[in-house]
Amino acid sequence: MTRTLLSAGAALLAALFSGQAFADAGAASACAGGLSPAAKAIYDAAAPEFAGSADPRALVKSKTVALVQAGTIKRSEARADASAAGG
Repeated sequence: MTRTLLSAGAALLAALFSGQAFADAGAASACAGGLSPAAKAIYDAAAPEFAGSADPRALVKSKTVALVQAGTIKRSEARADASAAGG
């Protein structure tokens, strides 16, 4: 179940980040500024590597899983945080 939630969240974040890859830095910062603290943590973790990533979805997933394992993001709220970040 946890993997399913994180996978779904990662997919939503990948959609968000793919749009951000072509946005200017100001627009990306403005968008990220409106995120919840947990969604912003995911964004901050993945954004620096996103444009150069061969597999952005895997990048976002790995960053999200790492944040959950580190206790930065609550596992029970990861999906909701990802949904908020995605749209």
